[in-house]
Amino acid sequence: MKTIYMPLENEGIDVWKPVQAEDLGGGRVRIVGSMPEGERWRFPPGSIVRIRARRFADGSTGPEAFAGR
Repeated sequence: MKTIYMPLENEGIDVWKPVQAEDLGGGRVRIVGSMPEGERWRFPPGSIVRIRARRFADGSTGPEAFAGR
């Protein structure tokens, strides 16, 4: 398992939440766990997504979910 950053929808500003994912290789992961009530993730649990490096406002970097299959 690895931690990736999931874009949240309907927040009014750009927000990313750390979530757990299973590494499938080739820059793809499967989102695991469950989405808390009241949150809307861009890609729901069970989705296979591509990841890329993202630099966040605080200067840190991490893998971001950005595209489905």
